[in-house]
Amino acid sequence: MKIENDLGRDDIKKLVLRIAIPSMLAQFVNVLYSIVDRMFIGNIPVIGEQALAGAGICGPVVTLITSFASLVGIGGAPLLSIRLGAKDERGARQILANCFVMLLVLAIIIPVLVLSTKNVLLRAFGASDVTYPYANQYMTVYVLGAVFALISAGMNQFLICQGYAKRGMISVMIGAVTNIVLDPIFIFVFHMGVSGAAIATLISQAVSSVYILYYLFSNKVPIRITFGGYRISVMKKILLYGLSPFIIIAFDSLLIIGMNATLKLYGGTEGDIYITCATIMQSFFLMVTMPLGGITGGTQSILGYNFGAGNVERIKKALRVIVILCLAFNGFMMLMAFTVSPLFVRLFTGNDTYASLSIWAIKMSVLGLIPLALQYPFVDAFTGMGLPGYALPLSFMRKFNYFLLLFVLPMIWGAKTIFYVEPIVDIIAGIITTTIFALKINKILSKRKLEVEADIQLEQDSKI
Repeated sequence: MKIENDLGRDDIKKLVLRIAIPSMLAQFVNVLYSIVDRMFIGNIPVIGEQALAGAGICGPVVTLITSFASLVGIGGAPLLSIRLGAKDERGARQILANCFVMLLVLAIIIPVLVLSTKNVLLRAFGASDVTYPYANQYMTVYVLGAVFALISAGMNQFLICQGYAKRGMISVMIGAVTNIVLDPIFIFVFHMGVSGAAIATLISQAVSSVYILYYLFSNKVPIRITFGGYRISVMKKILLYGLSPFIIIAFDSLLIIGMNATLKLYGGTEGDIYITCATIMQSFFLMVTMPLGGITGGTQSILGYNFGAGNVERIKKALRVIVILCLAFNGFMMLMAFTVSPLFVRLFTGNDTYASLSIWAIKMSVLGLIPLALQYPFVDAFTGMGLPGYALPLSFMRKFNYFLLLFVLPMIWGAKTIFYVEPIVDIIAGIITTTIFALKINKILSKRKLEVEADIQLEQDSKI
């Protein structure tokens, strides 16, 4: 069995790059699922803008399913890495087995809950009489295939955390390419409109799921999926570790709901226009946050493994490289927002009114990207090292501030001020998270090093 990356011994700079870059690219390609759908939907003749708003209203449901995949996948992957670092393969197999079962259970529960309440949900999400039919079509099809979304997003983490970042990237790329090919066929050739876009996405995620499960059930990875060893205590620990990324992503669903509802409430006759423009803006911002999360989430395996092994210096070196990567990436995306956003927006709409507002919204959304490039790696570092007690409050703090400003600003200054919320919140969160991380990290690493040294000494004494 050839291991792509030795998390405990490879040169740390090269190791971070070999895992971070494929993970970043995988998430960048993953964004294409939603962007390609929205791009083709927005160009449907006559109904494009209204259909795009309908698909945007379904965004919270798509994000919510992803958040549950992260709850289990990102919750279990650091635990598995820590077990591998501590040479506990039995414990690692138990983690993987429990995570797989949890995702299957969620694949049953989520569609039942969402489909039984979809009419109420869509109205609450901001659907108008015009956009409701398109939102209903997309949501129904997508939720029926939730099992593929959960497995492709959740189980992919267990390829990456075992050092197989390239395999993780390939799984996402296979799905994205499939989606790009199928979207125009189902939307325009078969004339299935919004439903066709959802079917294309469902099939694409199914293809990714098959690829991932093929590897995780085979002997091609050190820790493969097995059955048995299910424990409530293990599941609770997985959920605890996954709570921080779950809150980050799940609250994104609530934020989209809140944004759409507030735009509809305060936007008056322009409410649907604002929602369409917000959907385009969110599509660009996903091209920032998803790859950024790929860098920090993918490299959690390095931090978790070496935290389990007590390799403090490797953790510090890895963190420096990760932060530099995040700053470079966000700086580049900020430059792109101010230069190529007009071209990006035209992929979605040819309407000048929609386009000009969308371009402005994109430029506003990226003003806090540099502080955000610090918040992501530090929060995910806490999660990767199995310290949800730090990660969770920091994640919640950013989302709470967003909610607060989302409802306060438009009450005072009108609907358009909603587009200022993102940069304000990112600047505040970046400053607070960086300060707390700087104050705590050395103490945490020193304590872990002493714990590992004590365990080694105890083992040596027992052999005498």
